Amino acid sequence: MTTEQVSIGVDVGGTKIATGVLRGDQLLSRHVQPTPETGWEAVLDAIATQVQDLQTAHPDARLVGVGIPGPLNADRTRVKFAPNIYGFTDVPMVDGLRDRLGQRIILENDAKAAALAEAHMGAARGTESSIYVTVSTGIGAGIVLNGRIWRGRHGIAGEIGHITALPGGPVSGAGLDGALEAVASGTAIARDASYALNRDVSTAEAFTLAEQGHPAARRIIAQALRHIGIALADLQKTIDPEVFVVGGGVASVGDYFFQGVQRAADEYAAGFAPVTIRRAQLGTDAGVIGAALAARHG
Repeated sequence: MTTEQVSIGVDVGGTKIATGVLRGDQLLSRHVQPTPETGWEAVLDAIATQVQDLQTAHPDARLVGVGIPGPLNADRTRVKFAPNIYGFTDVPMVDGLRDRLGQRIILENDAKAAALAEAHMGAARGTESSIYVTVSTGIGAGIVLNGRIWRGRHGIAGEIGHITALPGGPVSGAGLDGALEAVASGTAIARDASYALNRDVSTAEAFTLAEQGHPAARRIIAQALRHIGIALADLQKTIDPEVFVVGGGVASVGDYFFQGVQRAADEYAAGFAPVTIRRAQLGTDAGVIGAALAARHG
């Protein structure tokens, strides 16, 4: 008889911290609270409180994984920077939580955590290789090979939001000109649409206008989706995964998004290999599930 694995997942975002207990493959006791805006110490305090509450309710949940938006150091103990969380630069995440909780903590990039979740329990379940891509405020990815995250030599494998899509283009939050997320993220789409229409335009409104045939909106959206599709084609030619799983707030637009990305991917991968794109299945739970799975995988 095998013992069902039980772990806690923590998904830290710019606006909210989500936590939950993964018992086997069932997510229990999900909780969401606002992310503190007074610095990293307060964020760690909030995480520790939630973990303690979950462990009181689920005493056998001793494994803890934490997903964070931003690059980590090579041994995954510190967050280099998380631009969407106030005060998150060079944060000793693992030591800080271990001091508060007195136990081992597994730290993971949030996109890599979601990649793990979709590979084991979501749209890529049953495949040997997959790449999860999230298109939201920024663009991130995680590569899963044989059920495990592929990190590369320096731990940065999957940082496709920072690949150069348009040399000399807009400067990204990481200070790189023409990075993919600077030309194709939700933030970039809203920026370009607001400029073209000379008023504040959200990403969702830009897509609505494009679907309604607005000429400027259609061009802005088409360019963004083309950049994403080309990036997937390049990854297909470089890594050759079985499947791409695409999620995030921008991808939740639906058919219009996926059709545009698929067209560009097919065009730029023609003659090499088909690009198979699936929609993410786990939604907002992917980060918590992935962090909980990361705790089990170490």
